[in-house]
Amino acid sequence: MVGLRELQEKDIEGMLEWMHDPGINCFFRFNAQDMDYDKAYQFISQKNNTTKHFAIVNSDDEYLGTISLKEIDLKNKKAEYAISIRRKYHGTGVATAATDLILKYAYEELQLHRVYLNVLSDNTRAIRFYEKYGFRYEGEFEDDLYLNGEWKTLKWYAIVKKLC
Repeated sequence: MVGLRELQEKDIEGMLEWMHDPGINCFFRFNAQDMDYDKAYQFISQKNNTTKHFAIVNSDDEYLGTISLKEIDLKNKKAEYAISIRRKYHGTGVATAATDLILKYAYEELQLHRVYLNVLSDNTRAIRFYEKYGFRYEGEFEDDLYLNGEWKTLKWYAIVKKLC
């Protein structure tokens, strides 16, 4: 059983685990290797109306990952989706269950119409998940980001309420 709740200080160790995992953080646009306890605590302490971060937890309240809605735009009824899962929970269905819950929250609680995401084009594992889940490919921004000495292309996906 997977659930969502607010991020808590007790989640920081698990957060730093995936942030410091080179096989995961190589797809981030921020330097996750520089994250430490204090920076992670600041992250979970930030509250605003345009971003909602949730801990993904199991029935024992163990932290499995983080899922977010960012750039929440209530006027245009849309938000950006993001997810990161601890490596030991990859391939277990956690991402699917958490995505079900965050989209239910987006569509029922926030009354959004569209949830979108962008992903580095070389993050094939994530792309397979997004496409399998039902996010629809909308296009790409070629050489959009300069990361670690090379240009990266972003692929854009979205899912709208009527498609869920």
